[in-house]
Amino acid sequence: MTLSLQEMSDRFEIQDLMVGYCYAVDDRDFDTLDQYFTDDAVIDYTEMVPFKGSLAETKEFLRASLASIAMFQHAISTTQYKINGDVAETRTVCTNPMVVTGDDGQPQTLFFGLWYIHQFRRTAAGWRISLLREKKCYDHNLPSYIRAMTAG
Repeated sequence: MTLSLQEMSDRFEIQDLMVGYCYAVDDRDFDTLDQYFTDDAVIDYTEMVPFKGSLAETKEFLRASLASIAMFQHAISTTQYKINGDVAETRTVCTNPMVVTGDDGQPQTLFFGLWYIHQFRRTAAGWRISLLREKKCYDHNLPSYIRAMTAG
């Protein structure tokens, strides 16, 4: 498949948004998320945790829910792109290890595997994320208190 220069540029811009989202969350720099999302964006984490909301609500949710997590890292890969003019959708693998307090009070590393489903819209400022939805694949090594929070 041969891509045009515009298609390559679109993919790189979209990839930069996804990577920027991951780094902003991992750096706990939640206000930076404003530059990646549309004003009317919806963020839906409900397959992983009980939360769905606007960008402002998401930033508050992330501040509160990640405050007690010692370390975490989002690694994304194998993105599928569907670009149609000024709208696009991607499906991207995300692996998310986190260091939390285990049931025994000691540090414990847990793992989440999921797909990010993004919808994007081209705006006057460039591509922006209009929807982020998580689709659960697996979790591993969750302490009981986190398993209770993520049980759906």
